[in-house]
Amino acid sequence: MSLDIRTFAAKVRVADGAWGTQLQQRGLPAGSPPEVWNVQSPSVVEAVARAYVQAGADVILTNSFGANRFVLGGIGAESRVAELAEAAARISKRAAIASKRPEGAKVFGSIGPTGQIVMMEQVSKERLSAAFKEAAEALSWGGADAIVLETFNELDEAMIALEAARAACDLPVILSMTFSSGPDKTCTMMGNKPAEVAKAARRAGAAGVGANCGVGPANYVTVARMLREAADLPVWVKPNAGLPVVAPSGKTTFPMGPDEFAGYVGALVEAGANFVGGCCGTTPAHIAAVRKAVDGL
Repeated sequence: MSLDIRTFAAKVRVADGAWGTQLQQRGLPAGSPPEVWNVQSPSVVEAVARAYVQAGADVILTNSFGANRFVLGGIGAESRVAELAEAAARISKRAAIASKRPEGAKVFGSIGPTGQIVMMEQVSKERLSAAFKEAAEALSWGGADAIVLETFNELDEAMIALEAARAACDLPVILSMTFSSGPDKTCTMMGNKPAEVAKAARRAGAAGVGANCGVGPANYVTVARMLREAADLPVWVKPNAGLPVVAPSGKTTFPMGPDEFAGYVGALVEAGANFVGGCCGTTPAHIAAVRKAVDGL
């Protein structure tokens, strides 16, 4: 039976944090596609998923953000999309089932953008749709409970992805875009406002709408409120741990520690967030702090 996102989100749910940096800490070379590790080093990928479950996440994603034929085509692995996406879902499912918490954790399959710009007509909508269908179908095969389209910057591509994912499987689909542009940092890179995104998501049958990445949790309090006011859908919010700081050595760090990051949980929930997690720069420690904050509401 398909997960009812609205019922599941009737109480505030804690989502997981960043995956890429966690895998890099465990040996993934910078710039290397993490999805390949779903087959090459599944135990390492599962360790990341388990860390977030143990930190108290109600929802963990899958290591499949770039599992589409356009992104994987960059390394000649476009034919491995289904293999790698299905493996990603199975790995996160194992971690969710292994949790000792009464409710366990749900697995939401991660699908990111292709890197193609629809308005520039770089590629046909049919090819984009086929790529998103392939990924969503494989995540469904692997046992995902829902799909999250995350870090999208172009509403046109997001709508193609949403329609394709819904056609590929019967899983609920949440649409999450990045809002970090415009005078008040509440627009997507292409100029879409939260209200426009929320209304489009609702019309297209999304089970939820949200924001991830961006410039930090303070800004997403405003974005969450805008999303909530525009559409009666569960709101998904996963901010970065502040803006990235690049050291002279070239290493990128994020300034917000777990306690400071979790200090925004109350405001995010009051603004309308049903799911609160973290994106770039967040760790299991950040999610444990979010768990504590949510439990204290």
